[in-house]
Amino acid sequence: HARKFGVDVRDFEPVHEIVVEGNTKVVRMESGEELRAPALIMAAGGLPRYLQVPGEKEFWGRGVSYCAVCDGAFFKGQELAVIGGGDAAVEEGEFLTRYASRVYILHRRSELRAQPILVARAQANSKIEFIFDAHVTEIAGDAKVQDVLYEQHGEMKELHVGGVFIFIGFTPNSSLLKVHVDHDEAGYILTDRNMQTSVEGIWAVGDVRAQLTKQIATAVGDGTTAAVSASMYISALKDAART
Repeated sequence: HARKFGVDVRDFEPVHEIVVEGNTKVVRMESGEELRAPALIMAAGGLPRYLQVPGEKEFWGRGVSYCAVCDGAFFKGQELAVIGGGDAAVEEGEFLTRYASRVYILHRRSELRAQPILVARAQANSKIEFIFDAHVTEIAGDAKVQDVLYEQHGEMKELHVGGVFIFIGFTPNSSLLKVHVDHDEAGYILTDRNMQTSVEGIWAVGDVRAQLTKQIATAVGDGTTAAVSASMYISALKDAART
């Protein structure tokens, strides 16, 4: 659809660097080509951090997930495992109790890193059980996930579950802009309500920016807001050039 309106779509062309030259944003491709424009919208997304254990990649989409909101409803009435000990793991674990018969939250340490208010809420949920000092070693199954194998205090244990949700971190693809725009400690780009970054003429949308949720719907909304804001910005530059 975008091509119908004259958008030049470049598939699978790696970007080497982004440079800001006054009001001009320069995108330098690894091929040596330079793309120059007054406005730039960063929509590079990000990637979940992986456990890197046997079975994780093999069962992705067949019981292994990184998004409770996206996939939770597919596991209605089943017992599930959540891997992680931060805010995301605890929040998503509690969300999964809407569908699951039981949720096990496995954390490799003896204490959670999540905010106390989130921990207290999860502890009060009768469907949630915490398993501490659990080092997951394998995700096993046949056609789909059936078991999580983990080591606890030197003993190997097995947990029979229908799905595994992994929340051990998320890495935004923000490295190309980190030297230019403000970002938080985790690398997420900071924006205002119009999706504009700390640099005039640069916007960030979707999973690459600091926000509450990581959903297609919110990314689309971000993109719409940024596109309108960028259009107004370009119009203002043109008006200023004519005066």
